[in-house]
Amino acid sequence: MKINDRHPLILVHGLGQEASSWNPTISFLDHQQHIFCPELSSFLKQAPYTYEILYQHFSAYCNPISAPFHLCGLSLGAVLALHYALDHPENVQSLILIAPQFQMPKGLLRFQNILFRFMPQTAFASTGFSKKAFMDLTHSMMSLNFTDALKRILCPVLVICGEKDNTNKKAARQLADSMINARLEVIPNAGHEVNLEQPEKLASMIYHFNSQCGNDIFHSL
Repeated sequence: MKINDRHPLILVHGLGQEASSWNPTISFLDHQQHIFCPELSSFLKQAPYTYEILYQHFSAYCNPISAPFHLCGLSLGAVLALHYALDHPENVQSLILIAPQFQMPKGLLRFQNILFRFMPQTAFASTGFSKKAFMDLTHSMMSLNFTDALKRILCPVLVICGEKDNTNKKAARQLADSMINARLEVIPNAGHEVNLEQPEKLASMIYHFNSQCGNDIFHSL
């Protein structure tokens, strides 16, 4: 069904989070009926648990939403948002990429999968993903590399990284420098999950950035 709305905002959570992880940030934004938060685990209910399948379902989720819309993703959500903006530039009014990677750090992903093997199934319960889905998904992402396509992103882009997120800070700077219409903002006293650690500051950044991009449906407290 076509969702009739004016410049909606789609918030895409990271791996290990849920759609509700955006609730603290959303609480500082008005007009919440214009905000959509897909539950990524609902897109991978059965094998194969791959990034390709996840992205296909994510695209199918976004496509019926009235375009152009604002797209904001954190970590895995940033990868999906970047990928979608490359494939569907006509649908994206603006792009916010939080703790992003545009060329997957293979060594880190391999190390994480080694750690995941020794973690109990119960440790993954709160994410909505099974242990196998978690591991298969991260393994399937190792070959992702959007470096050569970044210049094709022409919409306004805000790259955000937490001051303490040392794993993604370098990539965030490189990403902002590699796109034509992008800038980087660092959130003080925040690590990787800025939507949970500094939700009011993040909401303010979203509000001001989207206002500059011609949207008047948001109101920051």
